Amino acid sequence: MTASPYETGVARASIERALIAAGKDLEHLVPADLGMLEDFHTIGRIATSQLVDLLDIAADTEVLDAGTGIGGTARYLADRLRCKVTAVDLAEEYCSTAEWLNRLVRLDDLITVQRADVTALPFADNAFQVVFSQHVQMNVADKVRLYREARRVLANDGRLAIWDIAAGASGHPTYPLPWAVDPARSHLATSDRLRAVIESSGFTIEAWNDLTETAAATMQLILTLPPNPLGLHTFVDGFAEKVEHLTEALADGRIRAIQAVARATGR
Repeated sequence: MTASPYETGVARASIERALIAAGKDLEHLVPADLGMLEDFHTIGRIATSQLVDLLDIAADTEVLDAGTGIGGTARYLADRLRCKVTAVDLAEEYCSTAEWLNRLVRLDDLITVQRADVTALPFADNAFQVVFSQHVQMNVADKVRLYREARRVLANDGRLAIWDIAAGASGHPTYPLPWAVDPARSHLATSDRLRAVIESSGFTIEAWNDLTETAAATMQLILTLPPNPLGLHTFVDGFAEKVEHLTEALADGRIRAIQAVARATGR
């Protein structure tokens, strides 16, 4: 298993300092206290909640959050729907931070965190009914392997829920970006290419929504808000510059924001 590009060694300590500075009581923390620091993807919790609304997830649904980061999506699902979530990430530091936050907000009974590579998942075939993949594939060169693994661990008729960034038609984005400091670490594909790979991996597309304009407008609004002590800048190096580049590239079409749901059908 290769090392994650997101390892910094300071995520937990930085988040703990930020929570205390914001006046949060770590002994009585609730999920809502984590604010904007836990959703490491474009427009954050807004995107997650909109994606969840496209699905029918019940308390007995087995969910995999593939590429969980520090666990924001997993905690949102567990808190809102009381379902059991398995959360995986390549970064050991993110996994340990996610486990710590899960305990702080008392959701660790519903969430299992495990270090794993999303292209080689350590789970049995047909283990889940829903797989979430938010802002993951930009770091994965082998997208065929990525989506075939998602299909393998999904039961027939299960769903793959996607919120991702695709390459646009107006040139290359400016780096650094939230997922890569330079082009060598970024593996953007066009929306058409992503869709074709997903369909060829055993999925039928049920929803494929280009939300680039909405995402750009939302990010532009977020950039005008007063500084928040509980943001991704807490533990992501150079986040202000990265998010400005992201917003500019969304606004001028160099990247696209894609929301999608695909149903697992043929192998």
